Amino acid sequence: MTTATSWLGLPHVSFDTETTGVDVSRDRIVTAAQVVAVPGGEVEATKHWLLDPGIEIPAGATSVHGISTAHAREHGQVARAGLDEIAQALAGHALGGAPVVVFNAAYDLTLLDNNLRHHGLATLSERLQGAPLHVIDPLVLDRAFDRYRRGKRTLGVLAEVYGIDIEDALHDAAADATVTLHVLARIAAKFPELGEQSLTDLQSFQHTAHREWAQNFNQWREGQGFSGPGASEEWLPA
Repeated sequence: MTTATSWLGLPHVSFDTETTGVDVSRDRIVTAAQVVAVPGGEVEATKHWLLDPGIEIPAGATSVHGISTAHAREHGQVARAGLDEIAQALAGHALGGAPVVVFNAAYDLTLLDNNLRHHGLATLSERLQGAPLHVIDPLVLDRAFDRYRRGKRTLGVLAEVYGIDIEDALHDAAADATVTLHVLARIAAKFPELGEQSLTDLQSFQHTAHREWAQNFNQWREGQGFSGPGASEEWLPA
């Protein structure tokens, strides 16, 4: 695959959420953002949503993203309508051929699907009706290509590792989505073989890479004596 036909030459849409917590089965989306970048990485458009999640936003979550229950209730969009807009916009980009870039996609996309189901709305895959959803996850790629680097792999840490100056505070969905695009660009530049893969092959690679990481992580947890569920071997929701 030449650079001219690589997925690097396509527009990208980056997606990020801020939420009520970290449990994908019960927590709710509070803010979401989609950032569209043209080939070369320049941001073309940003869309931001503030939702009233319909439940209390814990103080711990508010301390992360700054949105209180009162603020969300006063200024937020009704969750069902906002979630429908978010999913429809993502589906539209995917149907247009743009890869969807999500840092820790296993969290954000699973949470989105569960929120949609909670409100009786079609999931992302249902909206695509069999059309492919090409997801690129810089977290999965970094784990796969630099697996022996020690330390955390949060978005902020990866931004530092790849030499990206963070001008806006993280834990704002739009800022995080933008930084995610920059991290992906730096990973692709450092490991040019990524750009030589087709989007279809890249999906398969990431599924395998995530599964292998989860298996290794869960073995480590077991060896450390941790109980309870470990990391899911499934990268993306069905």
